[in-house]
Amino acid sequence: MSDEEKIRALVRDHFEGMKWNNQEEPDWERFRGDFLPGAILCGAARPAQLRSLDEFIERMEAVARKNLESFEEQTRSMKILKFGSIAVVLAVSELLEDGTDVSQDVSGYLLVKSDDDWKIIAHTWDQAGDDELSLKRLDLQPAV
Repeated sequence: MSDEEKIRALVRDHFEGMKWNNQEEPDWERFRGDFLPGAILCGAARPAQLRSLDEFIERMEAVARKNLESFEEQTRSMKILKFGSIAVVLAVSELLEDGTDVSQDVSGYLLVKSDDDWKIIAHTWDQAGDDELSLKRLDLQPAV
């Protein structure tokens, strides 16, 4: 598998561990496996606030899981810029909350290749809103 294929698979499958519903719990260990130890996350809320992976998971458990019966996120498209053992990825994802509420977000990932594996060292995102034209201007490729 090429580096680009590995990066594409990592980002495409990244949210699989974070989904839940009445019959399925999130798999936080699988989710953690995508990150290099010490990675940071910065969500859409402003003012911006950096969180460790543990802090992010704690917040998801304390806020999102208490307010949402189900959650699923799937990466739909992305653009990869790679040089040597570093890569930057811009990706659009579709979120499905409680089985009916659909929205999109745009994520920025900073990746590093370590021991022949690509890992996330930083992940930030923002809600995409209804501005389809802005999303098209990003010129992203399908995630598949």
